[in-house]
Order: sequence, then structure tokens, then C-alpha cells
Amino acid sequence: MRGFRAAVVLVVLTVTAVLAPAEAQTYKPEFRVSHVAAENTSFGRAGVRFVELLKARTQGRVNAKNYWSGQLFAGKQTNEFTLLNQGVADFAFGSTINWSPQVEELNLFNLPFLFPSYAALDAVEEGEPGQKIFKAIEAKGVVPLGWGENGFREVTNRARAIRKPEDMAGLKIRVVGSPLFIDSFRALGANPINMNFGEALQAFQQGTVDGQENPIVNVIIPYKLWTSQKHITLWKQAIDPMIIAISRLTWDGLSPADREIVRKTAVEVAAWQKADARKGLVNSTEAVDELRKNGMEVVVLSSAEVAVLRDKTRPVYDKWVPKIGADLVKAAEQIISRAK
Repeated sequence: MRGFRAAVVLVVLTVTAVLAPAEAQTYKPEFRVSHVAAENTSFGRAGVRFVELLKARTQGRVNAKNYWSGQLFAGKQTNEFTLLNQGVADFAFGSTINWSPQVEELNLFNLPFLFPSYAALDAVEEGEPGQKIFKAIEAKGVVPLGWGENGFREVTNRARAIRKPEDMAGLKIRVVGSPLFIDSFRALGANPINMNFGEALQAFQQGTVDGQENPIVNVIIPYKLWTSQKHITLWKQAIDPMIIAISRLTWDGLSPADREIVRKTAVEVAAWQKADARKGLVNSTEAVDELRKNGMEVVVLSSAEVAVLRDKTRPVYDKWVPKIGADLVKAAEQIISRAK
């Protein structure tokens, strides 16, 4: 009888272990979330939301912490993907530009004057090109979870209004660490300079760098660039999607139930962040009005003026298509032509 009871207890314990919920899973005390942007941006607001939701939905198992303004990669933006691949960062709200040196397909979004609208961007992300890009990222040890957004990159400077290539002549413009951006700005006649954004902010104030290119909502307004840059040209030269992603090493360490929670939360937060990044820009002039209110002179280019700039950078476009993948670019172009 005593042996029978012991057998019953053993069976109950075994079944309980097999059926144990995800709550029994134990992880490291802190998951690190890398951000290139500061907390007072749509990236930052989404990061706070993401961390809070993960903790609540996993009952504290996934306890994540946001690291702002490049803390984990010491300001070297293009190192973020490598840190994610190595598991130094568990999650990242990553700019596709910063990851493009490791994933060349992401340069699709850097091609000069390719994307004319948000509708075109959304269609590409949701279609076959977006799926191929996610597969390319995953093949390099990072699991992409959702599409967010930094925004269309507009050019600002302290010297003069920019409407045509001749207006760019000789201007020292800070650009991100992407060879494609350097090629594009050289083709337009500017003197592109790659430097850490923190250093660039000092250079703007000192007048040693004339201008920069970045999205309005996530960078130009939060960093109050009107204090050093009086001119802005709205030209949609490139678009900068953001991707919420997780290290493959971290992903593999999660239970199936927690993976599903992480994925659903990332998709939800990415959609929220994208809408937040477009506030004041879609069916509204609020964001541009903010620039004018603070003394910026805003130039909105006509389609004919954009066409001149596009033609000027066409050799750069053609140079980069083979590196990105001709089939990927062609598929995106077809979608964009229908989405205009």
C-alpha cells in the first residue's frame, strides 16, 4: 500500500511538471533593450510601453530595462546589430539605417527618393519585400518582430534654403554612418560628414557643421534643432523604418508561451509607435507648424523639384541596386508604383 501511494505521488508530480505553465520559467533578472534615440521620442515612449507590457503580461518573468541614446553601443550606432546578434542586447528598437551595414537588404529604404509616401512604405513592409527583409535579418541571428518608424529624413541647415542641387554645394552635412547616404549627398554636391550625433549637436552650435538630415518628429523637434538650423527642406530623400527585434540567443531561451507574448506585444507596440511617429504629419500640419513657430524657414519641394534631385542621384541608385538585390528592389518599385 505504501508503495502504491508513492507511485501515485510520483505520477502526480510528473504530470504537474509536464503541464506546468510558463510561470515556472525562470530567466535572468534583466533583459536589456537598446535604443538609439532618447526617452522623449516616439521610440522612447514606445520603449517604456513595451517594457511595462512585457512585465505585466509575463507576470514579471521578462523584466526588461531600456537603455537610451546608444548607451549599450557607446554611441557607435552601426554596432547595435552586432550586439544584438551576440546577445549583449536582448531587444532593440533599431533603425534600419544603422543595421544596413550588416544586412544590405535594409539599404532599400536608403535609396534616394524611392518612397514618395507613407502608403508606399506600408505596402512594401507588408508585402513580399518586407517578408524577404525579415528573413534576411533572421538569417543573421536576430529575430525581427514588428515594423515601427523613425520617419522620412528631411534636410536642415544654417546657411540657406535648399531647392536644387546647386544649393547643396559646399555645405557640410552630418549624415548617418551609411556609405549609401555619403554617396547620395556627394552626388548632390554637399560635403557629407559622418559623426556621432552627440558630437554633431555641439558642432551645429559651434558652426563647424552646417546641417544634418533626420526625421521631424523623432529628432528635429525633440532635439530643438531650430536653435542652430534655420532652414529645413521637406524632400523625403529617404525613409527610416524602425524594427523591434530580439536576439536569437534570447529568443531561444524563452518558453514557447513567452515567445508568443513577446511577439504579440512587439507587433502591438510597433504599430502604436508608428502612429505616434506620424502625429502632426498625416492629415495635419501640426509638426511643420511647430517648426515655423520656432523660427525655421520651411521649404516644401514641388514634384518637379524632387525629380531634378532624383535624377542627380540616379547613378547612386543604380550603383546600390545590385548590393541590395535587384529582385528585391524591382518588387518594391512595382508596389510603390501602385501605392502612389
